[in-house]
Amino acid sequence: MSARIDVKLDAGTSIPGAAAGGIAASAWLPAEPERARFVLACLPGGYMNRHYFDLVPPNDTGNGTYSFAAQMTARGHVVVALDHPGIGASTPVEDGYALTPEVVAQADVNAIAAVMARLRTGTLADGVPPMPELRSIGVGHSMGAMLTVLLQARFRFHAGVALLGFSTRGLARFLPTATRTLPYAEQRARLVALARSYFVTPWPALQPGAGGAELYGSARAERAGVAALRGALDRLLPVPAYLAMVAGNVAPEAAQIDVPVFLGVGDRDLTGPPAEIPAAFPAAPNVELEVLPETGHSHFLFPSRARLFGRLDGWLKRQIGN
Repeated sequence: MSARIDVKLDAGTSIPGAAAGGIAASAWLPAEPERARFVLACLPGGYMNRHYFDLVPPNDTGNGTYSFAAQMTARGHVVVALDHPGIGASTPVEDGYALTPEVVAQADVNAIAAVMARLRTGTLADGVPPMPELRSIGVGHSMGAMLTVLLQARFRFHAGVALLGFSTRGLARFLPTATRTLPYAEQRARLVALARSYFVTPWPALQPGAGGAELYGSARAERAGVAALRGALDRLLPVPAYLAMVAGNVAPEAAQIDVPVFLGVGDRDLTGPPAEIPAAFPAAPNVELEVLPETGHSHFLFPSRARLFGRLDGWLKRQIGN
């Protein structure tokens, strides 16, 4: 894997309460970038920033075992990971409630388009060759997968999508009874108000002992991976996070996805029964489901990650082509 290339990309849309700036991104190139055919455009989930896709434990030996970026560049792909607006090194936003799923998806797709253009023309950084044949594959984990679905349904940008730790089932059991029983259309229409009531603060932070082990699978995950994950922890986008919990979250948008879909879930994930997930994508020409054994929500922390990386690479070559 090449050295990480960090860039700041134009969000290309007005973000209320944000100073001039942009979206932070990191790119990693394979050993022979001129032969690459795919850019894996990665969106992190809740309480995470772009470093989720490049997990490096303290005192790391350099083998990249927990790093999605290292593992997928070793298989010949370009990897790009973004910080959502207001997250990580992206331009700060004062009011987290202004970052609705639609605003975030628009900013994310604009940033992905910008980095794709620079990769294709060889203008990303000094020494990076032009890669004019690159195609974009949307990769998202958890809430980032939900945003990938929204982005794809609206903009039809990617040649395929890989959704990790996600289903349209939602996590309604975490919501108050009075709101989770509201009609779906009303919950979507009142999303900002419901998020304000639920989270109270515009920038929620993961509190120690607040269910992190269950949420990310750290109770059963490898210790070195858990240590690496701490470097990717960040604050939460409250409005997209609330939508992710709603039963049926982005089911209408998922039904519109008309490109190949890869689904990766753990058998101890938060997605509900894995066998029920593919039905949410009736328009997709192919839906491939990979259920990872003995695996919680943050897949890269578990031994099954090697299987995930291999299966995802195989899906790219079979369903998207070289």
